Amino acid sequence: MSDKGLPEGLEQAYPEPSKGTVIVTSLVSDSHTWNLVFLQLLIEECGYDVVNLGPCVPDELLVSECSTRRPEMIVISSVNGHGYQDGMRVIPQLRACDPLAATPIVIGGKLGTDGGEGANRTGELVAAGFDAVFEDGRNPIAAFHAFLATLPQPAPQAGISA
Repeated sequence: MSDKGLPEGLEQAYPEPSKGTVIVTSLVSDSHTWNLVFLQLLIEECGYDVVNLGPCVPDELLVSECSTRRPEMIVISSVNGHGYQDGMRVIPQLRACDPLAATPIVIGGKLGTDGGEGANRTGELVAAGFDAVFEDGRNPIAAFHAFLATLPQPAPQAGISA
């Protein structure tokens, strides 16, 4: 028997319940998709269902989808270097929606085009309402995993023992 009480080999037939839905997106100025696919796979591997809104997402569509779907977390990715500018514009719109006021919202990737370190950008993005900022060059995957570990875990479903 496995540690889940299932016969050996059946663990794959009964996957762990989802930890919830995460929305992955870029913003209106960013047309890159490879980063979104990578994030989707990374987040799914961590046990979440992912809704990938894709590239060039207008602010209104992002706010609408997030308000309707009420995800466990929103992940915004930037490759083109306009993440800071776009993030500062969209975060107040997301936080203004009651269902999203306490939702973890993170942003990462290439946040500026100046090539400099982003300590000021990071602080300003957090002060504006982001829960975490993952800037290129600072081991963002390890930092993202550490952030995920701080999120509340879903309660076990009735009748299912771990």
